[in-house]
Amino acid sequence: MSLNTVNLVGRAGRDPEVRYFESGSVVCNFTLAVNRRTSRDDQPDWFDLEIWGKTAETAANYVRKGSLIGVSGSLKFDYWKDKATGADRSKPVIRVDRLELLGSKRDNEGAAVSSGGGGGGYDDEF
Repeated sequence: MSLNTVNLVGRAGRDPEVRYFESGSVVCNFTLAVNRRTSRDDQPDWFDLEIWGKTAETAANYVRKGSLIGVSGSLKFDYWKDKATGADRSKPVIRVDRLELLGSKRDNEGAAVSSGGGGGGYDDEF
């Protein structure tokens, strides 16, 4: 059995960057700052997020820098060669399957969609 699941709650570090492809696919990338439970004085941990499909469109429309969100997904690694040095490079990325908008309506100004159930969450099934 194998398991690769990541659940995080934090604040968006920047506005989402969205790319549309000729195939019709859409991808959204941004960072998430997550505070540790141990101390409020610690610096947050930063995670790179990658979101595809309808969930990416939702993030593009409703997530802004500072938005409080929850994500569920899996850990993957992006690999590339550094153009300047030719060295192999890698970075961890969270491939998001589920996105939850957790802030209040005032926090998410401009959000015109009602959750309809009080949970405030949006995912691939919407």
